[in-house]
Amino acid sequence: MNLLLLSPDDLRADGSAVVEDRRLQHMLQVQRVEPGQQLRAGLLGGLMGQATVQQLDSHQAHLTLLLDQPPPAKLPLTLVLALPRPKMLKRTLQTIAAMGVQRLVLVNSFRVEKSFWQTPWLQEDSIREQLLLGLEQACDTVLPEVILEKRFKPFVEDRLPALAAANLKLVAHPGEHPECPRALGEQPLTLAIGPEGGWIPYEVELLRKADFAPVQLGPRILRVETAVPALIARLY
Repeated sequence: MNLLLLSPDDLRADGSAVVEDRRLQHMLQVQRVEPGQQLRAGLLGGLMGQATVQQLDSHQAHLTLLLDQPPPAKLPLTLVLALPRPKMLKRTLQTIAAMGVQRLVLVNSFRVEKSFWQTPWLQEDSIREQLLLGLEQACDTVLPEVILEKRFKPFVEDRLPALAAANLKLVAHPGEHPECPRALGEQPLTLAIGPEGGWIPYEVELLRKADFAPVQLGPRILRVETAVPALIARLY
């Protein structure tokens, strides 16, 4: 936990904060915080700065706050990602939040097993928990937007064009395609990444019709949890 991420519920009327949950246990057991110590802190959706520990015991930490710095800018990236299997989903959500993705669309694909959509890790609270862990790791306070799309064809044909309007549009797919570009800077991008076996030809064709250009990273087939950070790092 590189950033003590506070929610509005942690704040008191005088502008101080009280922490009582897993963050307190991390402060006690991992950071070994003592009264008077300063920590990097931020308010969810707001500014970052310093928190000074005024009182601390096994039940509560009382903090005074000086939050006067903006969080890092989000990447101008909408990531359309075929739903990974549940164990991989948790790690991928943390990575996406840590790397500053602005919007994530989890979408169905022919190679996504139906059971994946039944996982409790897709519950709103579970998604939020993993995203918060990513923000704490990277020192950020702004959650990415997350959208669930269980029907591939209606999404690509009816809703994706508006989401990707005016953006560069790329679909990562193994094969004889141009290399993925590098260092886009501030170029807004919508990037589609398929399941580990790749999109099926029908899905690639639908994305092509939506003006998505296929690109590749080379001859190796990567796991989703590897492909996502590799592509984001290369592009931005």
